[in-house]
Amino acid sequence: MQNSQPHAAVVVDNHTHNQVKWMTCLMFFVFAMTTDAVGVIIPEVVAQFNLTLTQAAAFHYVPMIFIGLSGLFLGQLADRLGRKKIILFGLFIYTLACVAFAFGQSFNFYLLLLGLCGLSIGLFKTGALALIGDISNNAQGHTRLMNRVEGFFGLGAIAGPALVALLLSYDLAWEQLYLLAGFICAVLLLIAWRMDYPGYVTQAQSSIWDCLALVKNRYALGFSLAIACYVATEVAIFVWLPTLLQQYDGQWTTMAAHAITVFFILRTLGRFLAEWLLTRFCWTSLLAWFSTVIAACFIVSMWQGIAWALWLMPLSGLFMSMMYPTLNSKGISCFPRNQHGAAAGLILAFTALAAALGPLLMGIVGDMFGDVRYGFYLATGFAVLLCIGLWWNFLFNPAEQQLQKAAH
Repeated sequence: MQNSQPHAAVVVDNHTHNQVKWMTCLMFFVFAMTTDAVGVIIPEVVAQFNLTLTQAAAFHYVPMIFIGLSGLFLGQLADRLGRKKIILFGLFIYTLACVAFAFGQSFNFYLLLLGLCGLSIGLFKTGALALIGDISNNAQGHTRLMNRVEGFFGLGAIAGPALVALLLSYDLAWEQLYLLAGFICAVLLLIAWRMDYPGYVTQAQSSIWDCLALVKNRYALGFSLAIACYVATEVAIFVWLPTLLQQYDGQWTTMAAHAITVFFILRTLGRFLAEWLLTRFCWTSLLAWFSTVIAACFIVSMWQGIAWALWLMPLSGLFMSMMYPTLNSKGISCFPRNQHGAAAGLILAFTALAAALGPLLMGIVGDMFGDVRYGFYLATGFAVLLCIGLWWNFLFNPAEQQLQKAAH
């Protein structure tokens, strides 16, 4: 056990709290630069290697699969070995994988490196998520901090595609994005090695099966499934919307060229705004209403066509903003701190599985019917499922007692 009362808050001094907070924010920023830039990289990869949509989708689902496997089978190492060791190991692998983009140029080589990136992200992200729990006094504070951290993820998601677009405009290789990410990660590795960490007693009895065992827990499974529906909806936009908007021939071509950037900006603004919203409104009602707007954006876009999707798909980012960090926080907060690594690993596995399968299935459907637009019909179904699930959560609030119990 970590302590005699694993649910109790751990007292953390302000210096350590600030160090952990800012390092975690920067870690989320740097890996978002690469993972969320895939939507603008895929069209370049398709042309570079003459790929189908299904083949090109591997550029997204390969790292996602490895993130999921890493979270599922290695996430508990944050509880067993401690937060610092797992973060350092993950950052080290990520740095090497990013730098290696300078030493080869083939589709299979890139997929290998992306797999290593995914493995490393699964390691240092679960460690970072467990750290957030270590410095949070209660579930409400945990959720607000998670939204702030994911806000920095959103900033990285803005910077990544923008940097790729800038590189391409100067006829430079998109691979240089990974070299920059590797440099930033090397700096983070040094910071993570030297910084102070909250006191934590490692869990010698934890095992590789701890994450899988949590599948039997209804709270872990429920939040994981909700997150899976959300992620499948979100990644549809930043992976395939640039391809969909290539068909647009109206007067708003500038908007079409920067639609993903607008989506990421609105999503990021919403995440920072969520800290304020969560102090004034119930999280269950916010998620229910926001999911309704998201579903409406998808339904109207598919009904009215690309001219409407041009505006509604990016707009949905504002309402998607607080979905993932809030659901993730509540799912982790249902468990004592000595299980936060395992809980974060399981949720990350569902996140990555949905992020891998969603775009892949959309690519397959798009290839079958000859147009990526048909893949968005599938994504609309995920948005509707999310809406139904979050309204059920609002009406019955099944996790409330467990969250209150974990807070004491």
